[in-house]
Amino acid sequence: MTAEVDVTGAAQRAWRGSRAVDPGRILDDLEAGLVRAAEPDPAAPDGWLVRPEVKAAILACFSDRSTLDWTAGPLTFRDRAGVPPRQDLAGGPWRIVPGGTAVRRGAHLSSGVVVMPPSYLNVGTWVGPDTMVDSHVLVGSCAQIGARVHLAAGVTIGGVLEPPGARPVIVEDDAFVGAGSALLDGVLVRTGAVIGAGVILTGTSRIYDLVRGRVIEGGADRPLAVPANGVIVPGTRRLGGAFAETHGLGASVALLVKDRDAGTSARVALEAALR
Repeated sequence: MTAEVDVTGAAQRAWRGSRAVDPGRILDDLEAGLVRAAEPDPAAPDGWLVRPEVKAAILACFSDRSTLDWTAGPLTFRDRAGVPPRQDLAGGPWRIVPGGTAVRRGAHLSSGVVVMPPSYLNVGTWVGPDTMVDSHVLVGSCAQIGARVHLAAGVTIGGVLEPPGARPVIVEDDAFVGAGSALLDGVLVRTGAVIGAGVILTGTSRIYDLVRGRVIEGGADRPLAVPANGVIVPGTRRLGGAFAETHGLGASVALLVKDRDAGTSARVALEAALR
């Protein structure tokens, strides 16, 4: 089965019109890009619509608790019978570099995606065109990764299946996520943002915007959203109280230090030859 489809074509327009999810075909439809656990929607408050019925259909695949053995290239797996590893990675419009990568069924890989070993892409993930997934990267269940994104070495993108209405982590087009970073708990990274090496963001994190003098945080009804083209680096914040002051204690925080410019883009650019 070919995973790459014309996402503006008649098949997806028909699906969007019906909003139907076929549990019996959910893994095929996810791989083909006909359904997504979350999708761009200009009418949604933050521009993304979560599809709980899609995640519920994925969860149904785990109802069969039996396990089977599979072989994918040089690797052997034993996993739930309903969610095996993909067996078609040699035939798609992407590059899966040899060395231990595994891609679970129901993960969508767009044209031009490059996956360096070893990496793992879980069920329900969407990876957009020309994105680079570097070595030792985990892309968790239902995460949405846009086009021309670079997930640098050792990045962790958190996954979510339960509860079905919970938001996945979303990284929009042209973002860069630096080595060793972790994006968890439904964090939203807007277009063109740069996450520096070692930054950890969760749903309860705060981003201290040094450019505009504000604190960015999520809430019960909205995700923590990294602003478009914001450059985020790790920092520290001094803790109050006599004990903390006596011991010189501080807490790790995320700092927005600048907006992306030509110099930033040059530093995070990936050589075209590597794609």
